[in-house]
Amino acid sequence: MDPAVSTGPAGDRTPVVGYVGADVPVELLTAAGVHAVRLTGDPDSGSALGDRYLGRGVDPMARSVLTRLLAGSFGDLDRIVVSHDCEASLRLFYALRELRRVEPGTRLPEAYLVDILHLPHRTTARYNRRRIGEFAARLEAWTGRPLDLAGAVAAHDERRRLLTAVAELRRAVPARLTGRQFLAVANAALPVTEHIALLERLLAEAGRLGEHPGRRVFLSGSDHDTPHVYEAVESEGYVIVGEDHSFGDLFLGEPVGAGGLDALAEHYHHSGPTAHRATVGERAAHAARAVRDCRAELFVGYSRIGDEAPAWDFPAQRAALDVPAVLLERQEYGRADLAALRKEHPCAV
Repeated sequence: MDPAVSTGPAGDRTPVVGYVGADVPVELLTAAGVHAVRLTGDPDSGSALGDRYLGRGVDPMARSVLTRLLAGSFGDLDRIVVSHDCEASLRLFYALRELRRVEPGTRLPEAYLVDILHLPHRTTARYNRRRIGEFAARLEAWTGRPLDLAGAVAAHDERRRLLTAVAELRRAVPARLTGRQFLAVANAALPVTEHIALLERLLAEAGRLGEHPGRRVFLSGSDHDTPHVYEAVESEGYVIVGEDHSFGDLFLGEPVGAGGLDALAEHYHHSGPTAHRATVGERAAHAARAVRDCRAELFVGYSRIGDEAPAWDFPAQRAALDVPAVLLERQEYGRADLAALRKEHPCAV
């Protein structure tokens, strides 16, 4: 057995585990007593190191995360957990594993892959249950203590409930939160108990929130791990009232409930639908429902360079909608060329 695994990653202090991807079962990280931090890129700092090891054909968000890891931007991480939610995440995992093996001077922590699949088959469900069980066992080996799974699931379900209530503030007419504000609230880098307390305070003060009467936009497509694109769109007088990526509304999901590892495996098996693991028809049906639910007036598809999958869904999504739709395709990471939006669907600030 690896001695680092048997003795735990960080002595007596609270271990810090960075994770990448929408399929990492964060409930298990909480159950293990570690501080889980979702790793994000930075469109403003460049990605030269990440480009060197991943190549420029990979989604620039993953290249930026690797660059920041190699630069030590996340501080001292004890482990990194990556999910196979998309090809870019998988490529990032392979790069981290090989860099640790062949270039130990990079001082990267051990990386672990959680490989959750999303095919609608019983064999896929059994495969996912095995992967979830292996990850739980690995966490117990890392930390040297049993997992408090029931407590962690209850805490994360409570956070989902509160975030769903916060999302309703954005869906109000007029909106009481902007898309940028919701993104910041949903992704606050806090332990789950502290995040719950923050959400409770926000909801308690909801009556004092201002109104945001801009043209209501549903944003579809690539993940947004930073506020850059939201700020660009909303600076034009729009307000983003819903989205279908894993840092936004898809981060909420259904509660896990009781059932231990079986329920957790089922939860992540059926999460989504993201552009990388759902059919075109599923994405179109979800878009139609979500646009109605948040009472959007305009549908904006967004596809980054290196992340072309969302653009493939757009024709079917547009056909399923009863509101106008525009596609912003091949966008730079963290940037939004709004020329098509301004031309076809102008909105005064």
